[in-house]
Order: sequence, then structure tokens, then C-alpha cells
Amino acid sequence: QVQLVEFGGGLVQPGGSLRLSCAASRSIFSFHAMGWYRQAPGKQRELVAGISSGGSTSYADSVKGRFIISSDSANNTVYLQMNSLKPEDTALYYCNAARVGIRRTDYWGQGTQVTVSS
Repeated sequence: QVQLVEFGGGLVQPGGSLRLSCAASRSIFSFHAMGWYRQAPGKQRELVAGISSGGSTSYADSVKGRFIISSDSANNTVYLQMNSLKPEDTALYYCNAARVGIRRTDYWGQGTQVTVSS
């Protein structure tokens, strides 16, 4: 059983920063990739940033240059540093871990709320 626990959400003013953390119950090297998704009210869940087991990163166009995803294998934790936050970044943010074999298996955290508002 894989558990992902997110920390770090909250209320921040536009232009501010937050760092989200995702602690995994097993080595992050056991996953092919990990990432952060978000879902705003009335919208579909979207991929914000991803990091492969090899360290390659990818970002949604809307967050490029503002968000940074990183990992700490010693602590089985993935981070999302969010800078220059905008009201449109307001959403429930989910940590994801994926294993790809014969089929893809996704694991999800419970989500952490990020609200950007003055």
C-alpha cells in the first residue's frame, strides 16, 4: 500500500510564495514518475509539474518560470516551490506517483488547498 501525504497549502496573497511537500511511504525511486496536479472548482484536474525517476522535469505552460518541482530521495519527498502566485493558481493540489509496467498504476494524496487572494 502506497501512501502520499501532502503538506504546505494555505492562503497567500498574489505575488507570494508557497512550498508544497509530498511525503511517500516508500522510496520515490520505486516510481517511474511523480508529479503535482491541481483541480479548481468546475475544472478538470490538470498536471502542473512532473519529475521522472531520472530527474527530468516538465511543467504546464501556465506555471513555467514560476514553479519548481524537486525531489529528496533521502526523505522520500517531492516538493513544489510556487513563486509569483496568481489568483488563477487557486486550486486543490494533489501529489501523484506513477508506476508503469504492463499497465500504469497511479497513486494519489488526499490533496492540499492553495488559495491565492488579497
